[in-house]
Amino acid sequence: QVQVVESGGGLVQAGGSLRLSCAASGSIYRITAMSWYRQAPGKQRELVASISTFSGANYTDSVKGRFTISRDNARNKVYLQMSSLIPEDTAVYYCNVRARRHIRDPQNDYWGQGTQVTISS
Repeated sequence: QVQVVESGGGLVQAGGSLRLSCAASGSIYRITAMSWYRQAPGKQRELVASISTFSGANYTDSVKGRFTISRDNARNKVYLQMSSLIPEDTAVYYCNVRARRHIRDPQNDYWGQGTQVTISS
């Protein structure tokens, strides 16, 4: 099994910063991509940022220039540095890991439990 654990959420004022961390562990042959999603109350889950070996880092338009995704391949970790936060960034943030457990396995998506980010105005 693959475990995904996020940390780093919290309550900050608008204009502030937060850094989210995500660690994947367990039976992992290879991680293809690591991503951050978020889901605000009453809204669908949306992709915020992703990073992969082949396509690099990608961001949804609303966070470009404010958020930075980075990855520590040796430790199977991914980070999301969030700056210039606005109330619209308030959501539960989820880490997604796309990985193979064994060399012959297909890729599967693994999710963390989510971490709450709340931005006060």
